Amino acid sequence: MPTALALSPHLDDAAFSCGGTLNRLAANGWRVVMATVFTASVPDPRGFALACQLDKGLGPEIDYMALRRAEDAEAARHLGIAPPVHLPFREAPHRGYGSAPELFAAPRADDAIAETLAPALADLIAGTAPDLLLAPQAIGGHVDHVRMVEALRGLGYALPVLWWRDFPYTVRTAEPKQPLGALFVDLPEIVFALDAAGEAAKLRACAAYASQIGFQFGGPAGLEARLAQEEGRERLRLSGSPPPDLAALRDGTG
Repeated sequence: MPTALALSPHLDDAAFSCGGTLNRLAANGWRVVMATVFTASVPDPRGFALACQLDKGLGPEIDYMALRRAEDAEAARHLGIAPPVHLPFREAPHRGYGSAPELFAAPRADDAIAETLAPALADLIAGTAPDLLLAPQAIGGHVDHVRMVEALRGLGYALPVLWWRDFPYTVRTAEPKQPLGALFVDLPEIVFALDAAGEAAKLRACAAYASQIGFQFGGPAGLEARLAQEEGRERLRLSGSPPPDLAALRDGTG
């Protein structure tokens, strides 16, 4: 059984950005593992980190990341994939980033997370033994996305990678930030056209992240409208040699 490993910065990125592709792979006999990097619970959050929780209507007494990890497990079930893996790294607001603009600016000089993240990713890849990786292009420029891509690329793996377009940053502005765009612009584009079942599975998976839907989209209707802007397609960039059955999977004939 071939294995696909999706490396997600946050607890929703993979489902939002390539959930239909993950569902398609699983439906065609692949073992699909969705692993999220920045999922650590932080007791007694303060400052901007606490504000990021409060603006979602969650009080300081709630273990915000435990809640999100449970949402992620539900999303994986809707996609028909393996139970998710959660790495214990702290999100940017817990690493000294003190405002929303800072999250989308250049990484802090004292943020050395990529150096500690790289060996953890190496261990995860070795333990999972994937035939295919899926990872973000860091469209939108969120520092956690950028740092994760830097760590992954620093490992120098020869595995094929499908680099996804980071939703919802792809639909928020006509020209979203692409700080790492030069790395992907010349790679071939692979388009997965989702059938009705795939679109429904992706919508259910995305809706499972209930703590994010109001803040990100204004509610379930807003989520559905934003997903509709992608017109039932997921467009990814391929590096490395594709798996032999990728063309059939892409066309829905696998």
